[in-house]
Amino acid sequence: MEKEWWEGLGDGSRLLIAPAPSPTAGAAAAAAAGINGCLLSLRHPKSGNATNYLLCNDNEGSVLQELHWFKQSYTSWFLGDYVSRDGSLYTATPVDPVFILLPIFEEARMKKRNDLGKFRQLDEIIFINDYPGYQHLMSIAENCMRVVCEIKEIGSSMFFRLNDSKVLAWLYCKVFQLKKALCSLDNNYAAQDEKYTLAEAVSILGEYVKDEPWLMLLRDHLKYLFKFTL
Repeated sequence: MEKEWWEGLGDGSRLLIAPAPSPTAGAAAAAAAGINGCLLSLRHPKSGNATNYLLCNDNEGSVLQELHWFKQSYTSWFLGDYVSRDGSLYTATPVDPVFILLPIFEEARMKKRNDLGKFRQLDEIIFINDYPGYQHLMSIAENCMRVVCEIKEIGSSMFFRLNDSKVLAWLYCKVFQLKKALCSLDNNYAAQDEKYTLAEAVSILGEYVKDEPWLMLLRDHLKYLFKFTL
């Protein structure tokens, strides 16, 4: 049976490449800033499978990062005077928490047909059986989910409900951010027509959102605006 990437993480050292917490951050700067992190097991927004993420906290806030694993045969790492027999490379890259939280908020509103669904408090929404890691995202959710939710305030309590129009607008913005990034990173994309580059951006976005309803809604919206098939 093939060994999974997380098995044996407690044995020896591993090499992880992650973004610096600030432009001037080094080990001393990180320690001074009180930076700490923890591994969270969350549901992947596309597949729903248990997936590990890294939550890093410092004095400026929290950043959620997705973990990637790469391994070549017969490799090791020299880490100072130590040789790590496991030549695996782990990388952590920031991910927009809205992607991770979107399926949770979609389920929580319990929308049926023309019914817009229920307003719920955050602690209700992110309480997921078998996934206590979501509890660590409370402060992140309160800030980032405003972009895709309607919010009601009753006294000191806040109630959230996912809004389809806001989600579609957010996805539309993401597509054009991706399109711009693709063209700036690769001249081949810059030379392609808009239809091709937009289709590629939608394909990348599709790795993080479900086909139904979001990707279908986004494709229909783009077809209507640009009169072509994605």
